[in-house]
Amino acid sequence: CTTTMKFTTATTAIAAALLAATSSEAFARPSLGTSSRSSSSPSSSGREVVNNYNDAILRSISRRGGGALNMSTVDEGVVAVVPTTVIEGMRPGTSGLRKKVEVWMGENYVENFIQSLIDTAVDANGGKMLDTIVVAGDGRYYNTEAIQTIARLLAANGIKNIWIPQSGIMSTPAVSAVIRRRTSDGTGNDGDGVAQGGIVLTASHNPGGPGEDFGIKYNEGLGQPAGEEFTETLYEKTLKLSKYKTLEKSEDIDLDAPAGTEYQLTPTSTVTIIDPYQNYLDALKSCFDFEGLKEFGAREGFSMVFDGMHGAGGPFAKRVLLEELGLPASSLMRCDPLSDFGGCHPDPNLTYASELVKKMGLLPDGGADPSVDDVSTIPALGAANDGDGDRNLIAGAGFFVTPSDSMALICDNWESIPQFASKGGLNGVARSMPSSAALDVVAEARGIPCFVTPTGWKFFGNL
Repeated sequence: CTTTMKFTTATTAIAAALLAATSSEAFARPSLGTSSRSSSSPSSSGREVVNNYNDAILRSISRRGGGALNMSTVDEGVVAVVPTTVIEGMRPGTSGLRKKVEVWMGENYVENFIQSLIDTAVDANGGKMLDTIVVAGDGRYYNTEAIQTIARLLAANGIKNIWIPQSGIMSTPAVSAVIRRRTSDGTGNDGDGVAQGGIVLTASHNPGGPGEDFGIKYNEGLGQPAGEEFTETLYEKTLKLSKYKTLEKSEDIDLDAPAGTEYQLTPTSTVTIIDPYQNYLDALKSCFDFEGLKEFGAREGFSMVFDGMHGAGGPFAKRVLLEELGLPASSLMRCDPLSDFGGCHPDPNLTYASELVKKMGLLPDGGADPSVDDVSTIPALGAANDGDGDRNLIAGAGFFVTPSDSMALICDNWESIPQFASKGGLNGVARSMPSSAALDVVAEARGIPCFVTPTGWKFFGNL
């Protein structure tokens, strides 16, 4: 049943909808190099210096196009143990920890949470430090600064490989694709991935910007959201934390560097800027018939509109819908990520995607607009996704498809989707308790097991 989670992005839902239609006629730059290691000693600030790497050289390596090796000298970097005090209220909710951004910007807030997360992940890994971690966000306000802080903590704790997407922006499902697929050379099939987890900076569909929301959630080794046991252990550690490790006296990483650029943060820890799209695109191509979709999209009279709501899903829509499926640029709206989501609430529903709703010939309540005389002038398909690209809205010309109904449609048309057809069908489907029972009805009629969970991706992950 966990395969149903692959449809949580709007681009994936679009692909599923197109296939169904086709069958009937989705950065410290410090260190660096080799140098002397000092013995542990306390500093005047109370920080304990663990390692001192002097006369370091950063090897910034761009592999794109076989580019030449770029060398830059950087300032000395110091791994230090920093005393801290417990910060109350860090219990993750249904999908990570969300607070107002000013809370996250407070003294040691990110540091305390991430150190507790690292300690929890080490415990879950049998006491061994993790080897490879992905760090990415949805582009909201404070995304870049938090990534820099997190990279320093991960390096100071001894994580060898830190993968950060170019620009620091990646949708939540794309992070899961990297965890499940990416090997050391950047490629790989499902199940080949070497990353042991992913730190995702997002408050999902909540607004961003000063005075608005920020959040951090963790995906485990199968790309799934951290379960309750993990998040509760993390919370308990936040109540006992007295120190964290970080890398001091270090320059920021250039998050806009070409994919393949490496930053050697310590002699044993490297940040690699990775292609945000490739592993996710490979995952989609393993699920859907892209040639069939491209042919369908080129049909006379077909048009669609996708609303990225200025979130992380916008660039992925450009990559998939325009570059792969050949749809025109006019098919996209609000697909440039903005730190405040353009002042909008990035929740894909009838209220906050009102411009798309109007374009689809709908009233604010989702009913057909009686003033539209000719539905042939309306796009055949409309879609939107939220800030981190894992919830969607689907509409047709003059009608609204509720999220519950879209899942039921996918269930009823699984034969049209190569991922499921190649495996002989669905092992199961699932919905959260507040959603409608449309899925239950279809699943029963099709003889497919149906599960109902509490709200929250981590509960789907348990399946």
